[in-house]
Amino acid sequence: MMSDLVFAPLLPWGVIIVLACLFVLVGIFAQWRGLGGALLRSVSGFVLLAALANPSYKVEEREPLPDIVLALVDRSSSQTLSDRSSQTDAAVEHLRSEVERLGNSELQVVELSDAEANGGTKLLGPLRDTLAVEQSARVAGIFLVTDGQVHDSEDDLGAVPAPVHVLLSGNDTEFDRILTIENAPAYAILGEPFRMVLRVNDLGPEAEGIEARTVPLRVSVDGASPMNFDIPVNQDIEVPVSLTHPGTNVLQFDVPSLEGELTDRNNTAIIQINGVRDRLRVLLVSGVPHPGERTWRNLLKSDSAVDLVHFTILRPPGKQDGTPVTELSLIAFPTRELFVEKIEEFDLIILDRYKRRGLLPSEYFENIRRYVERGGALLVAAGPDYAGADSVFRSPLEGILPGVPTARVIESEVLPLLTETGARHPVTSGLQGADAETPDWGPWLRQIEVTARDTARVVLDGVDGAPLLMLDDAGQGRVALLASDQAWLWDRGYAGGGPQSGLLRGVAHWLMKEPELEEEALRAEINGKTMRIIRRTLADTADPVIVTEPDGEEATIMLSEQSFGRFEALFEAQQEGLYRLSDGSEETVIAVGPAAPREFEETLSTAEVLSPLAARSGGGVYRLQDGLPDIRTVREGRVAAGRGWMGIVPREAHRVVDMRLWPLLPGWLTLLLAGLALLAAWLVEGRWQRRQVR
Repeated sequence: MMSDLVFAPLLPWGVIIVLACLFVLVGIFAQWRGLGGALLRSVSGFVLLAALANPSYKVEEREPLPDIVLALVDRSSSQTLSDRSSQTDAAVEHLRSEVERLGNSELQVVELSDAEANGGTKLLGPLRDTLAVEQSARVAGIFLVTDGQVHDSEDDLGAVPAPVHVLLSGNDTEFDRILTIENAPAYAILGEPFRMVLRVNDLGPEAEGIEARTVPLRVSVDGASPMNFDIPVNQDIEVPVSLTHPGTNVLQFDVPSLEGELTDRNNTAIIQINGVRDRLRVLLVSGVPHPGERTWRNLLKSDSAVDLVHFTILRPPGKQDGTPVTELSLIAFPTRELFVEKIEEFDLIILDRYKRRGLLPSEYFENIRRYVERGGALLVAAGPDYAGADSVFRSPLEGILPGVPTARVIESEVLPLLTETGARHPVTSGLQGADAETPDWGPWLRQIEVTARDTARVVLDGVDGAPLLMLDDAGQGRVALLASDQAWLWDRGYAGGGPQSGLLRGVAHWLMKEPELEEEALRAEINGKTMRIIRRTLADTADPVIVTEPDGEEATIMLSEQSFGRFEALFEAQQEGLYRLSDGSEETVIAVGPAAPREFEETLSTAEVLSPLAARSGGGVYRLQDGLPDIRTVREGRVAAGRGWMGIVPREAHRVVDMRLWPLLPGWLTLLLAGLALLAAWLVEGRWQRRQVR
């Protein structure tokens, strides 16, 4: 029970003080003039002022509240190293028993795991949030159980209301080897070496005595055979790397472990870099001027990443009409330079209605064939000349072209239709307006009848099911044959037009082996730790995918068809690292998690980050390996840390359960006292006046 005198003024205190000063001045003046009863009138006024102050006698019934002791426990990944987890558990149990022994205190434990988005250990921000929720006046002490590797600053905390003690897990003799990628580009040009800066650090007292100052480094791209380097320790090193294919390339860097080091988790770094072509170099050779020639040129020139070399054969060598050569072309057709010296520099060669005219000798066509078989790309847009005796099919290209001409040219409306293969092939399955029975596009007006080879994939057919667009492999390269020169009608909007740009772009990018257009492909996409497995295939079914986790464990995943030729499944990755996926015919790799988890960038336990906070708050830093200190109570402002003990400040907080008020000057008493004072003043004044009359 607590009692106190309280005031609840009916007027502001300033007004009451001014009135009191006036009453004092008037009383002094009246007393100076010798007026009888002045003092009693002043007493009456002060009684009224006291009533305006509204004094009361307050009695409270209080219930004591226990002090709050906060314990923020670091359960991040680095706390699983060595025996830190058991040290942490023992420290939390010790805090529970010590707080229970003190009495009138309660321990509130807040456990924190890894922050999102590779944020590491966030300890001070959550402490600020906890203090904002709890009653700061009740917080008697704060304990941080951690290895000291904290990745937020004191700016995230602010002032603390109680001593902060740091209970440091780990060991002061720890050592570790850490591989760090200092810089990694998001994109790199295919085939061109680029340099990555990395660093291998040996940290800790034990590592300082290691004699070997170089370590072997293994670099593997997409899980292939690694490249080996010897690099020095504790220095920034540039490592040359070259990407092998467009799209995502997974690079893995490894260094051997030290015997007895804290963890080998940070001896490996995995990054993903997108391979892109510097410029797409395209050679377009048009055999004759025709309406579709401008369509090809506009399509290729619209892409700023394409370097286009375009020649149109206006006059064959055998034609002599007297026209000066200078009026037919700006430069002579550099056949030897294009088809012998620089043919390997092109990413794609397009023969648009080209036929053998004696301009290109047979050995040049042989060069084109070798170029394709070594990994190049060839697109033949066939016109009527493809069906004739001087067709490019009647050349060394015969062995790689996917369609054999029958010598028939169909001069009628040709409605391109998706074949069963075309409905599954990524080049044509996504065409706008595509429908297996009634596509929403207009017809063409000519088709060259060909017979498709057994290895060719026919994705579009035309009149009577004759092949219209064929795709095929040739050695390491690819070939496409469009058996019509009328695709430009779609671009001009004839009979409703059609997806001419989408079709031709898709064919060109498939020829250049863009990963997104592979018809037989296995890939994976990561969102957090959820892996979406995607299988593209021309078959009706997809085999199960075997997922090999970083620790070697395998999981069999069944896929379901989401659309024609596309099968998918979701897989929850429980570990961070490199995953290998295979279905027997296709395989890929994918990295889960950051290239270098922040939790493992610095692993040695340290007091460097948190000791200033502990010192400023009056707390201390204690290594758990040295034993668990006791908890004592100390007075506010006293030292709260010592050898073998930690201090908390009792707050003696309480909660009011009942309160009673008794007014000291109720209304009737105020009127009675004021009236008696005025009556006495009137009697004294009357007696004083009678005395003056005598």
